[in-house]
Amino acid sequence: MNSETAEPELAEPNLRALLSTAGLDVEYVRAEGNTLFRRDNEGEEIPVLDCAGGYGSLMFGHNHPELLAVARRLLDERTPHHAQFSSHPYANRLAAELNRIIHRETESDEPYFATFANSGAEAVEAAVKHAELDRGLRLGELLGRIEASGEQARAAVRGGRAAVPDEILARLGIEESAGEGAIEAVLAEITRRNALLQGKAPVFLALEGGFHGKLMGSVQLTHNAGYREPFATLGVKTRFVPEDRPDVLEEILENEGGTLFQLVVTDGLVQLTEHRHPAFCAFLVEPIQGEGGIRPLSAKSARYIQEFGEAADCPIVVDEVQSGMGRTGALLASSQVGLRGDYYALAKSLGGGLAKVSVMLVREARYRPLFELVHSSTFAKDSYSCHIALKVLELLEADDGRAYRRAVERGGALTSALERVRAAFPDVVKEIRGRGLMLGCEFRDQSGSGDEVFAGAAAGGMFGYVIAGHLLHAHRIRTFPTASATNTLRFEPSLLLTDEEIDRVERALTDVCGILRDQASHRLVTSS
Repeated sequence: MNSETAEPELAEPNLRALLSTAGLDVEYVRAEGNTLFRRDNEGEEIPVLDCAGGYGSLMFGHNHPELLAVARRLLDERTPHHAQFSSHPYANRLAAELNRIIHRETESDEPYFATFANSGAEAVEAAVKHAELDRGLRLGELLGRIEASGEQARAAVRGGRAAVPDEILARLGIEESAGEGAIEAVLAEITRRNALLQGKAPVFLALEGGFHGKLMGSVQLTHNAGYREPFATLGVKTRFVPEDRPDVLEEILENEGGTLFQLVVTDGLVQLTEHRHPAFCAFLVEPIQGEGGIRPLSAKSARYIQEFGEAADCPIVVDEVQSGMGRTGALLASSQVGLRGDYYALAKSLGGGLAKVSVMLVREARYRPLFELVHSSTFAKDSYSCHIALKVLELLEADDGRAYRRAVERGGALTSALERVRAAFPDVVKEIRGRGLMLGCEFRDQSGSGDEVFAGAAAGGMFGYVIAGHLLHAHRIRTFPTASATNTLRFEPSLLLTDEEIDRVERALTDVCGILRDQASHRLVTSS
């Protein structure tokens, strides 16, 4: 029962109960810039510094005035929200502007075609669906050529224009036979072998620690077993690989591949040629793992992954849902480490905190027009979301990219503050990670703590939430741990972050670290 309204709690009651144990089940009534407002018992507003930033969705803060102006204009003009199966020139302008920036950052001019959606997980699933469509069509085209070539070889043998060498029979494990019987045996064996590969499920790859969503397909690409395993029977099978182990990728390339056979006639002899079976559907990569603990991909690892993708003909899906849109000082965090995607997924800050919009981009070399007919989304590509997103890109690109530079500068100032805390409490803070305004502060494991509260919270996966509750109620700072690494607090504020706000974060974390060093959970504040 909700004590505030006397109504039964029906909207995810278990989640609210869980949040309440750490004092995080508070209602916010207003938002502006980096500040959320809640009310106290007397109805007065309490400002809270928002360092969670909508999990990276608020590059320009809450209710940015220029974005609000666009939203108001669109609503006043009665812009259509539902006009499916019609012309959407604003969506095309958005795709073109994304292409312009991507071409600049990747130093390429190959077009990327856009499919719009409403959330990051949907964009990821669209990329994976498109990759599998492309793989299936390429496989079908190859098998069609193999079949046609086989018929030509059969006709040549039957017409006396070609013969089947004994070495082909031996290679395929066929007992020697003569004349037309040989070609029929060879074709049957090739068809059998090729059919086995044709029916083999595709291989999906993703990095250990990665997070790509919680929908039916995307959750199978997410490394956290707690999210993935309850639904393992529904989704695709994924091989998770460590970032810094190129030898594992080499092993996967060797073991997961396969050979498709084709017959061709050359100089009166039937020859056996080989083609690599397109076994790999996609390799999912985050340039900075968000829910995995704010872990940046190194340039060296990016190179290994790029090389694997080229060697295995495996498309790279770069998940920029949290790291993209200028948060690290570029539209694409992947461009900063030299990783180029066959697909990109963008969301979160693309909507400026006002629109629910995402986009999947696929490069021309892999693009399949058929996808536009077999995949759709009711609420995607609407006028409101696209115009908001266009304004977001305009703000990013204004003044020769001042927003990108500010993300780097403000991120650097916040990093310095976090590093000062780590240096003062090396026994409490393990590491500061990230880039730009996507940072993580990892605390040392407290599961062996002599303080029962800290030890119990760590054992139950609640440690980061307990610390977040104290920051909220004692210091009026809002942040959360990353979903799959709950000892790491995320710091993803907007570009509007001030020096005073950075000082507040430093003082608050200094307080937290003092409590942890003293093993004094009784000093935690979990309510206002």
